[in-house]
Amino acid sequence: MKKLVLAGALAALVSAPVLAVDQTVPGAGNAEAMSVAGASPLVQGKVRYLEREAAGIGDAAVRAATLDAIGHSPCVTHRAGLDAARKKAVLDRLAAEGLVSAADAAAFPGGAAAGIFPPVLEDGTSCPKLPQLFFSAPGSSYGGHHGHPGGLPVHEAFNERASLSLGAGYDAVYGKPQHEDAGESCDHDFIRHSGLEINHDVLVAAPIWHDWAKTIVFQWNADGSEFKEFSFGGTGTGDGFGGSAGDSRTGAHHILGVAEAIQRRLPPDLVITQACAHSNPTYGNEYKVVNWIRAAAIIAGRDPVADGYLVKLADGTFRLPPLRKLGEVAMPASSGNFLPEYVIHNLSDADYIFTGPSMTAVLEVLKTLAPRYGFAVPGPTDDPTHYNWRYRNRVLARTASERLFFLYANGGVAAVQKELDGLRKLGAI
Repeated sequence: MKKLVLAGALAALVSAPVLAVDQTVPGAGNAEAMSVAGASPLVQGKVRYLEREAAGIGDAAVRAATLDAIGHSPCVTHRAGLDAARKKAVLDRLAAEGLVSAADAAAFPGGAAAGIFPPVLEDGTSCPKLPQLFFSAPGSSYGGHHGHPGGLPVHEAFNERASLSLGAGYDAVYGKPQHEDAGESCDHDFIRHSGLEINHDVLVAAPIWHDWAKTIVFQWNADGSEFKEFSFGGTGTGDGFGGSAGDSRTGAHHILGVAEAIQRRLPPDLVITQACAHSNPTYGNEYKVVNWIRAAAIIAGRDPVADGYLVKLADGTFRLPPLRKLGEVAMPASSGNFLPEYVIHNLSDADYIFTGPSMTAVLEVLKTLAPRYGFAVPGPTDDPTHYNWRYRNRVLARTASERLFFLYANGGVAAVQKELDGLRKLGAI
């Protein structure tokens, strides 16, 4: 939840789109975003990196599904054949099971239907298509971390490296018995011969699948801004086990990504790991992960217990299942059933702590430099289209706010200006 709150706070710091946008139809700026991201060596390089990592997944079914998801024409399988009546049935069930807040739905443009079923191409057919390609999606909301065309693959590339690095760290420190310690290494291929048997497929696939649905949720408006995101997975009060205190609402992209993974029948350890991105299931937070899986399964039209993603206790409470050997010793209910991969993936998704604030700072630096490149900074009531598409989005897609923040922190505005002068020479802006 802290990620959701932070993203919302950052978004409030930037100008909102001038005109209200109809989020029930595909984003009018999606094609422009694909053009901008398609011309970025940074973005395309990160896409190739993710494709290489996905190609190394050992499980053939997981490998094929993951490569398909980030390819050029995947089916949005959790939306296949979903007509208006079935969408209403899903919304009704989510509400009945306390997984959507009526107040949140009423306040969202287009209501819960627009937030949970963002527009896709060929909607309702056996193979609905993404409204934009994977490589053009942003990594977050407008003004949030990686909020630019191609921000999604850049964000995922960092998380992928973080996931593998964390796995390597655990293996280096804990992978050998004390009497066999032969020193530490940082070999990212460690998991294939890890003493801890960390699942390489899970650590590679989870970061890719977690944010995949941002391709649907964060579509591009004509003025270069983005769709707003709906939050659900709880009502905000009483979301804990047995109706106890708790708030398990989170961004729609998270739950929709899990729904896609469930619909594609990906393995339980991978799907649950994916669902842990926004919260570890430890320290009393298991209910959040459980509620997200429940909501995702309803959207996918699947039984999460029969499919092995949850267990249902005698009191009717859903919990995470004891995968692998976790069930051999009875544990207190408070400890939950968690695998190391759940925690590693959650930690690997923490890049937003740096990248969110850095985006806020860099946007101000870009405004300061805009006149040098012939761009007028739009006011609160001005049309930002030209500024966004010809300057802001192009600069960020080519360099990323994270790089610009490092330059600014160590070299000031002059260092950022030098970077932008290079882009001007290339004709990028």
